[in-house]
Amino acid sequence: MVRRLIYALSVFVAVVVIGTAGYMVLAHWNLLDALYMTVITMGGVGYREVHPLTQGGQLWTMLVIVSGVGALGFAVITVTDFMVEGHFSGILEGRRMDKRIAGMSGHHVVAGLGRVGSVVGDEFDAQKVPFVVIDTDEAAVARAQERGWAWIRGDATEESTLKEAGIERARSLTAALDGDAANVFVILTARGLSPDLFIVARATTPSAEDKMRRSGADRVITPTEIGGRRMASMVMRPRVVDFLDVVSGGQRTEFKLEEITLGAGDPYVGITIADAHIRSQTGAYVLAIHAADDSVNSNPASETVMRAGDRLVVLGSDEQLRALANRACTDANVCYPQGR
Repeated sequence: MVRRLIYALSVFVAVVVIGTAGYMVLAHWNLLDALYMTVITMGGVGYREVHPLTQGGQLWTMLVIVSGVGALGFAVITVTDFMVEGHFSGILEGRRMDKRIAGMSGHHVVAGLGRVGSVVGDEFDAQKVPFVVIDTDEAAVARAQERGWAWIRGDATEESTLKEAGIERARSLTAALDGDAANVFVILTARGLSPDLFIVARATTPSAEDKMRRSGADRVITPTEIGGRRMASMVMRPRVVDFLDVVSGGQRTEFKLEEITLGAGDPYVGITIADAHIRSQTGAYVLAIHAADDSVNSNPASETVMRAGDRLVVLGSDEQLRALANRACTDANVCYPQGR
């Protein structure tokens, strides 16, 4: 539609320019008189001629009337369609969205708003974290608009689209496009733009997982494989699965699993879990510790010393986790951000 509008306006301007030039050449009029005659002729106003017309000028005027009225009508109809069909408001909304995204930092980017990407978006929305969704499908973008999400209609494999989503300022990228090859391309492009970006990718087959990791993905998820394992666990250990559903439900449930990252200089650095009195003073449980070297200490003993760079996997209510973060960290909003 935008191209049609540009074309219509170009035709209109071309007729004005050519008509003006014709009067200047055939009738030897100055620029203002020639332009005035062209405009009133195209508009069908019916004013008298600026100067007496020669036979050549009369023929030229008839040509301007035929072509000018057609060009003017085409331009008016096109502009009207552009306004009525909402294209103009869409452009304004797109500009407002650009400004909204430009003000984001530390946000999450979701590439692909299909079945998996929509669930990711719903979870981010429930957790009240800032995020941007990218999709080429108009219907998918419309769903994002209805939910009030930040959106970009474009190809996530394009570097320009990722930059528009603020990938260089983002905290994470979820590559949830339908094809494995497309997700690999998104991962490669995003990793080149932001080396420290945390990337989670969706794979449709287990064989694609290794390729995505080698492309730069930090985590790779195969929904079909995870779904099958979950169904088997639900059959064999239904109460365990129910409990995990509760603690992984985020702010919609009483308890949740979270991670708190310790930085250099934080109060808990250099002391044991027992000396920190975590359970007695905060009510939260430390289930595991991921060390800076990626080693995992599951069910750490009370004598375990916590160090800078450790990520504590903890269980508790939001109030308990916030209390733990206030005691464990110099700045609780750094190790346990609001609206995670």
